[in-house]
Amino acid sequence: MSKTTRKQATTKTVARHTTSKPDAKKPKAPHAASKQAKLIEMLKRPEGATIVEIVKALAWRSHTIRGAMSGALKKKLGLKIESEKVDDRGRVYRLAE
Repeated sequence: MSKTTRKQATTKTVARHTTSKPDAKKPKAPHAASKQAKLIEMLKRPEGATIVEIVKALAWRSHTIRGAMSGALKKKLGLKIESEKVDDRGRVYRLAE
């Protein structure tokens, strides 16, 4: 009976996990029907969108929306988001052109 030594098992494990994917670093566009894509569409509108409008449309909580804009849209996809205070609507977010 042959036994596999610990060193042999480790070598096999390391070799298996070192393969890299060619497109691992490229940011991918969201699927057309995803909530992230809907968020982007709302921010592309000329009038933009408020947190309250996005909450109603996506059924997300406000902290989730702010996190998605900061993390997924700004950092991962590299989109630029502007915000401005509008008297009758509150803070309005839109994608910068």
